[in-house]
Amino acid sequence: MSPDPDVPRAESPGAVAPGAGPAPGGGAGQEETATEVVTEDVLESPAEERRMPRWVLPAVAVFWVGFLLAQSLRFLWGKLNGLVILIAISLFLALAIEPGVNRLARRGWRRGTATGLILFGVLALFLVFVGAIGTLVGTQIADLLENSEEYITDTVRTINDTFGTNLNAQEIIEEFNDPDGAVQEFIRDQRDNAVQLSIDALGWLLQLLSILLFTFYLVADGPKLRRAICSRLTPAHQERVLRTWELAADKTGGYLYSRALLALLSAVFHWIVFQSLGTAAPVALALWVGIVSQFLPVVGTYLAGVLPVLLTFLDSPLRAAIVLGAIVLYQQVENYVFAPRITARTMELHPALAFGAALGGAAVLGPSGAILALPVAAMAQALLSDWGQRHQVIKDELVEVRHHRVWKRWQRIQRAQR
Repeated sequence: MSPDPDVPRAESPGAVAPGAGPAPGGGAGQEETATEVVTEDVLESPAEERRMPRWVLPAVAVFWVGFLLAQSLRFLWGKLNGLVILIAISLFLALAIEPGVNRLARRGWRRGTATGLILFGVLALFLVFVGAIGTLVGTQIADLLENSEEYITDTVRTINDTFGTNLNAQEIIEEFNDPDGAVQEFIRDQRDNAVQLSIDALGWLLQLLSILLFTFYLVADGPKLRRAICSRLTPAHQERVLRTWELAADKTGGYLYSRALLALLSAVFHWIVFQSLGTAAPVALALWVGIVSQFLPVVGTYLAGVLPVLLTFLDSPLRAAIVLGAIVLYQQVENYVFAPRITARTMELHPALAFGAALGGAAVLGPSGAILALPVAAMAQALLSDWGQRHQVIKDELVEVRHHRVWKRWQRIQRAQR
C-alpha cells in the first residue's frame, strides 16, 4: 500500500530537513557537546547539590556526646574531688603499712588487730607532733606579745651594733603599740579568725578520721579485695596484678619507712643541739626539723630550719647562727653517710624527680598533692625499674658512673703503681 501524500511523515532523529545544511562548524562535534551538557545537567541536579555528606551527622553526634560527657565529668569532679583525694591518700597509706601488717599476720596476728595497732601508732605520733608544734608556736607568740618592748629593744640594739645603723627603738615600740597601726590591726584580724580556724580544724580532723577508716578497710580486707579483682582475670593476668601490687607495696612502704627513720635520726641530732643551747621547747623543734626536712624534697631542710633559727634569734643572734650551722652540717652528714646506707635496701628518689613531683602534685591537688606526690613517684619509679628487658651497657665515658670514694681510692692505687 502506498503512503498517503497528505499525511506528514515523522522525521527520524538523525534526519535533516530538506534544504537545511549542517550549521557552520557543526556536525558530529556539535552533537557530542549537546550530549555532554545533558549528562552534566543530570549529574548536577539541585537534589544532589543539597545532599550533605554521610559523615556530618555522626561527627555532630560524637561532638555533642563528648561535650556532654566532659561537662558531666567536670560536674562530678567538682562534687567528688575531696572524696577522690581522701581515697588516694588512703590507698598509698595502705600500701605503706601493708608490709608491716603482713609481717604481723605471718606471726599469728589477726589482720584487723595488726592494722589497728599500726594505724593507732601513726595517729598518736601525728597528734603528738601537731600538739607539740601548736603549743610551741602559741607559747612563743604569747611571750612575744607580752615582752614585745624587750624583744624590740634587744633586736634594734643588735642591728645597730652589727650594721652600724641608727634605728630608734622607742619609735618602733610606739608604732607596735599604736591601736590604729598595722601590727595591732593584724592582731585583731587574727582574733576575729579564731572561730573560722576552729571550724577548719574540726574539718581537718574529720578528714583524718575518714582517711584512717578507708585505710583500715583497705588493709584489713586486702586479701578479699585482691581475690575479688583476680576472680575477673585470667591466671596470667592475675600473676601480673599480684606481682605489681606486691612491688608497689614493698617499694612505697620501704620509701616511707626510710624517710621515717631519717626523720628520727634528724630529730635526735637536733634535739641534742637545741637542748645544749637552751632553746625553748627543744623536743617540738627537733620533731619539726626532722619531719619537715624528710617529707618535703630539696627545700624541706631550709624551710624546717627557718622556725628554730627565728625563735633562737629572738633570744640570741649568736645561738641562731650556731643553730643554722648545725642544720647545714647535719644535712651534709645525712647526704653522704646516713641516706645512702638507709635507702640502699629500699629506694632513693632523685632530688630533681622528687622536687618536680612535689611541684606537680601541688599544682594539681594543692598541699595534699605535694605530699602525696612523693609516694606516687616512688611507686612509679619502682614499677618502671621492674618493667622491660635489661641489656649490658657498653663501655663509654658518657655512661661511666664514678662514685666519689671509689674514684679517689682508684686514683691512689694508680699513683702508687706509678
